[in-house]
Amino acid sequence: MQRNKIMSAGPLTPPSQGDTFDSMTVLLHAWKRGDGQAFARVAEALQNDFMRMAAARLNGSDAVTLSKGEVVNEAWLRLMNSPQRWENRAHFFATASLTMRSVLREHARAKLADKRGGNPQQLSLTQAELGEESQAAELLNLDALLSQFSRQDPRAAQVLELSYFTGLQRADIAEILGISIPTVDRELRFARAWLSERLEHEIGP
Repeated sequence: MQRNKIMSAGPLTPPSQGDTFDSMTVLLHAWKRGDGQAFARVAEALQNDFMRMAAARLNGSDAVTLSKGEVVNEAWLRLMNSPQRWENRAHFFATASLTMRSVLREHARAKLADKRGGNPQQLSLTQAELGEESQAAELLNLDALLSQFSRQDPRAAQVLELSYFTGLQRADIAEILGISIPTVDRELRFARAWLSERLEHEIGP
């Protein structure tokens, strides 16, 4: 399940370095200015990284029936339609990760609404359908907790996102957030402890 992965798994493999961080920043800025060729180069350079990020988001969750490719395509579409002034590659990866999270959240909400508001003549759900509904609710609950944590401690929440859902190394996270590597480690420990406590409280003894 998603929550177990966050609590126990290590960060993903770092993004590939086909383009240097500096050249990627130049491309991102060109894309923001409307350069279509820059967008094509960014998409080509980061497609494998996006697929890995989508796999991390989908890992252990049966609540989402989207494929990796569908998540990635929807994320690219949303990013393409609303380019920002990304400071660098790490900033872009953080935005992409949050975009994928939004895609999955909306899908889980739609699936849960469909299960609860489907055929009125269906008096009971199968065991499999109950399991899917439970996992959809769990995904939304985890998303709500992450949003709550982000309001309480934005920096620690950013560290969590960058570490577990983008594959950036600790040094890269430290650079984009302007903090030291030990601070990254400390924020990550705090984030995991906070989430673990909230999840245990909601599940109960």
